[in-house]
Amino acid sequence: MELIKKEDLDGFVREKVQVAILDEDGSDKAPFVPKIIEKTGLCPDGTHLRIYFDQMNFFAVPLTSSAEASETQWAAIDQEAGLKYVIKKRA
Repeated sequence: MELIKKEDLDGFVREKVQVAILDEDGSDKAPFVPKIIEKTGLCPDGTHLRIYFDQMNFFAVPLTSSAEASETQWAAIDQEAGLKYVIKKRA
């Protein structure tokens, strides 16, 4: 895993995806929610990557999180908060 890079999410923008925020170890299973990512961008103080689902709604992942990406899935782990952010493409 490496630090978050905004360009790793470029292949997920304007795509149908499923998103979930889980405990780091995945034991607390939150449901995956269908979404479309509209855009990504840095927050004003430059500490988080915002992943927007429309003009107002987004979640923010700390840039210090470690991330891994493939063509079909992106995941980031925020060790400090103990959270795992997962985005998967859906058919």
